[in-house]
Amino acid sequence: MATMLEYIKTILQKVSFDKALFEKELRKAVNMLVPDELKELKSWCYKQFGKMYRVILNRCFSRVVPG
Repeated sequence: MATMLEYIKTILQKVSFDKALFEKELRKAVNMLVPDELKELKSWCYKQFGKMYRVILNRCFSRVVPG
C-alpha cells in the first residue's frame, strides 16, 4: 500500500497543469502530513516543480517547514 506522501506526490503531478489546482492540493497536503513527511515533500516539490511554481512553493512552505 502506498503511503500518504506517495499518494500526495501522485496527485500533485496529475494537477500540475493547473496553477490554482496545484496550489489547492499542495495546501491540503501541507495540512495533512507529519513534519518528517513534510520535509521530504518540500524537497521533492522544489526538485519537480521549482522552476514552474517557485512562488507557490515558497508561499505554501514558508510558514510550515524550516529549511
